[in-house]
Parts: sequence; C-alpha cells; structure tokens
Amino acid sequence: MAASKVLVWEDPGRIDKAGHLIFPDGQNRGRGTGAPDTGQYDREEEALWPDGSAAMYRKEMLDQIGGFDEDFFAYGDDAELGLRARIAGWKCIYTPAAVVRHHRGSTLGKDSARRLELIERNRLLLAFKLFPWSLLWLNPFYFAARVFAGLAAAQRGAGDTAHFPGLRGKWAMARAFVMGDLDAIRLMPRMLRKRRAIHRIRRLSASQVRKLILENRLPLRDAA
Repeated sequence: MAASKVLVWEDPGRIDKAGHLIFPDGQNRGRGTGAPDTGQYDREEEALWPDGSAAMYRKEMLDQIGGFDEDFFAYGDDAELGLRARIAGWKCIYTPAAVVRHHRGSTLGKDSARRLELIERNRLLLAFKLFPWSLLWLNPFYFAARVFAGLAAAQRGAGDTAHFPGLRGKWAMARAFVMGDLDAIRLMPRMLRKRRAIHRIRRLSASQVRKLILENRLPLRDAA
C-alpha cells in the first residue's frame, strides 16, 4: 500500500492526513490532521495504512485478501482494509512526493448526524472483526476515556462538537452514537464470522497485531 500526503482543500498549507493512526477503541484518524505543513511529514517512511481518499493498493494484495468490506459502506472502510492487509503481512509506505488536496467531510457533511452514526458503528465493526481479544475486552474503557476527553474538548468548542452547537446538537450527537452502537451490535455475529475467516490470510500473531496498533496509537487529545 502507498499513502500520499493529503492536504486540506480549503487550506493547502495544512495537513489533512499523512498516513493513519488509530486509538485502541477502533477510532482512527489521519496522522498530523490539522497541523501546518512545515515539512515535518516530508520523509518517506512506513505508515500504518493509507487514507482511502488518495491511496494506491497492489493488485496482488487485493487478490489475496479481498477488497473493501461493503458492510462498512462509508467511513472506516479504508481502515478495515488497511489493518486486514497488515495482519496478512503487507506493508504501507508513506510517499510525501504524492500530494493531493481533499474536501474533508464532503460525503455527508461535517454536521451530519448520520456521518457520526456510521463512524461510531464502523469503529466497533473494525474492532469486532480485526482486533485481538486482549484489546477487544478493553474497548469499553478506551471508549469511555475518549468520550470524557471529547466532553472536555466540547467545553473549549473543539472537535466534532463544534459542528453540533447547543443542547439540541449535543442530543443529536448522543443519539447518533447510540444508533451506531446498536447497529454494530446487530452486525456483530456477521463480523465474528468474518473474523474466523481472517485466519486463512493471517501472518501476524495476536500479540503482533496488538503491538502494531499500540505503536501507531492516536493520542487521546487528537482522538477527542
């Protein structure tokens, strides 16, 4: 896999994504999101996986592991494919000479409750399908830490909460999270069946996958 340097369309001097990082509850985000582009991501190096807005995938890899999981529909589908590829032993190289500009949040809009619902649902589906059990059991605790950090960010008007102002907006966010969780629970049996099928392509052990995730951990402040 190859990841490009993705810049914000409206502000090309700012990073949108330079590869990906992941929080241990399954929430993932671009590396360097929101930071000024001062050359700190100008070195070619290994990354966790590429962002689906501008990625290159080796056909041989897709022939082996399959393509995007259509149960994810939107948001997190690139994360699932990327982590599945890493579990199968494939690598990702971040190539900063490939520069693109991205209209962030244009699929449904940054103020869309449906967008939050899908993001929440798919971060759980990702964990159900690919996370080692040692991390999956801790998922509620990592999620709680992120929620509390998000509440603190909300007091500063930061994060996604800024797109959902007022009490009505916060209620819409809470409802989207609950609906996403319920939908993920409904799909959990299907994800667990797919989880068993991963053994056919697995090259990394459960402990190696845990190490990979924790070494590419998204800081709590950025996750919030």
